[in-house]
Amino acid sequence: MDILEGIRVLSFNHFLLGPMGTQVLADLGADVISVEPVGGAFQRHWGGANHKVDGETMLHLCGNRNKRSLAIDMKSPEGSAVIEKLIETADVLSENFRPGVMDRLGFGYEAARKINPKLIYAAASGYGQDGPYSERPGQDLIIQALSGLANINGSENQPPTPVGVSAADHHGAQILAMSILAALFRRERTGKGTRVDVDLLSAALDLQNESLVCYTNGATQSQRPPPNIAGWYFPAPYGIYSVQDGYVAISLGSMETLARALSLPSLNNFDDDSVFQRKKEIAALIQAAVKDLNLVDLEAMLEKEKLWYGRVNDYSAVLRDPQIQHNGSFVHIKSAAQTPITLLAHPAKYDGQRPEVRLSPQPLGAQTREILAELGYSGREIEQLAKNRVVHTA
Repeated sequence: MDILEGIRVLSFNHFLLGPMGTQVLADLGADVISVEPVGGAFQRHWGGANHKVDGETMLHLCGNRNKRSLAIDMKSPEGSAVIEKLIETADVLSENFRPGVMDRLGFGYEAARKINPKLIYAAASGYGQDGPYSERPGQDLIIQALSGLANINGSENQPPTPVGVSAADHHGAQILAMSILAALFRRERTGKGTRVDVDLLSAALDLQNESLVCYTNGATQSQRPPPNIAGWYFPAPYGIYSVQDGYVAISLGSMETLARALSLPSLNNFDDDSVFQRKKEIAALIQAAVKDLNLVDLEAMLEKEKLWYGRVNDYSAVLRDPQIQHNGSFVHIKSAAQTPITLLAHPAKYDGQRPEVRLSPQPLGAQTREILAELGYSGREIEQLAKNRVVHTA
């Protein structure tokens, strides 16, 4: 994919939001250089399920394809000189340290734009660059709690329930990529560099846009939905219902149509207002009607009336799903050590094609020599930097 061919991105990122956001740019053809400490960034040392392939964590694998790795001691004078040379060549600098860290390293926004006035400087943080929480550690679970996201999950008879993935990180990564692309477009038109600021807290609020707009404009009833219903501001039947061999999500549909589908005439007693005000009662009636059915029979009943529904898949079923397979949502490649691995594909197509994986997630410092050579360092100078532990070479 050559959409961003010729764009160089320096990624001083760790954990998930920053690496995944810059991976979007890498997928689109940008030359993304992942700048890491000589001991490796956080994502190389911790990852989901405590599982590794070729010694690499799942957190590293999911956010670092199509990138080159430079391992360097930025605090050393020699390392600092390398970073300055890199900034001179870059279009984008992206970092997600806590506010002030890059300033202390000598490469905050003001210092970086003096080196390269046309630079797009994209900073991601937990809460924003200033304010009462700016120095706090920003992490997805904490953000879900503070933003209200955890509180609206789970039904009224359950405690607050966090989303089972790092939702704010994932959404924040897409906002980061979008914002960088917008700034690049502006620079193409005006020649101006831009500072971009993205934060996890804003990303988590953005995920709740409809819910928060309902609440702030007068719909202030309980934010904990009754059993089966999927969210506090949704009407019945919108939710998930258990059957003998699994679960089915039933989305929007008229009570008249649902009454026919389920042979449940009592649903005809509820009007358009009732589906909001009496959703607990309606959901209980539906659950009682379907509990002894199996998935195939219920799906046939709902399909006959053209209702909106879908069975609840576990991951095994997700991988077998014919539409997911048709879409090419998973890619099967080989790791840097030639071990078969599976990655989630880039989520969009361009002229009918998804961006390919040009480079599997790389070992620490795999391209250190290559990048330094591009900056004009000789082989002898690179060997000396490696000997002095200014850089790490794979």
